[in-house]
Amino acid sequence: MITILDYGAGNLTSVRLAFERLGVTPQIITDAAAYQGGRILFPGVGSAASGMDGICNRGFDRLLRDAVAQHGPVMGICLGMQLLLTSSEEDGGVQGLNLIPGACTHFDRQKDPTAKIPHMGWNTLQHQAHPILYNVPQDSAFYFVHSYFVTPANPTDVLGTTEYCGERFAAVIGHGSLIATQFHPERSGEAGAKLLENFLTWEGVCS
Repeated sequence: MITILDYGAGNLTSVRLAFERLGVTPQIITDAAAYQGGRILFPGVGSAASGMDGICNRGFDRLLRDAVAQHGPVMGICLGMQLLLTSSEEDGGVQGLNLIPGACTHFDRQKDPTAKIPHMGWNTLQHQAHPILYNVPQDSAFYFVHSYFVTPANPTDVLGTTEYCGERFAAVIGHGSLIATQFHPERSGEAGAKLLENFLTWEGVCS
């Protein structure tokens, strides 16, 4: 079973359809009490402050912590990835879930004044071996939409990187039963579909 968390941050339809194309019908829940077990997909677009408000108001903060403690698996996408970390500098500073220690930072335009923010478009991924990235070729292109990027405190939590605005930043992170992507696999064609397919069979342990 795949459970998608709806905390008011949008982008649910494209994620649901991506799993349906893989032959799986996800359950979308708006409250932690509705969770019936299984894998958790934690997507999202929008701002950190409103995202954390939605998560806490619906009890998803406790649900995510419990799922991680019980070895998941849990997958975050875009804003869902960013909110797994300790903090974000968005909205004047927001405390995240701290499930993966680290921070979320805005792109520095001074490093590349020609870069457009937000970063919107396709970029290639360089990645390490990991079950979630099995049979995803090096330098596959994925679709990004974001103005902030994450820096885990532990470099070993970085599983894949890409480059934009003069920064090489974490595009895939993982720790224990958690995995997360800055890009949108549900909008990333064959490579994205393969990543989501791998999540369906991943046992929730980083190798």
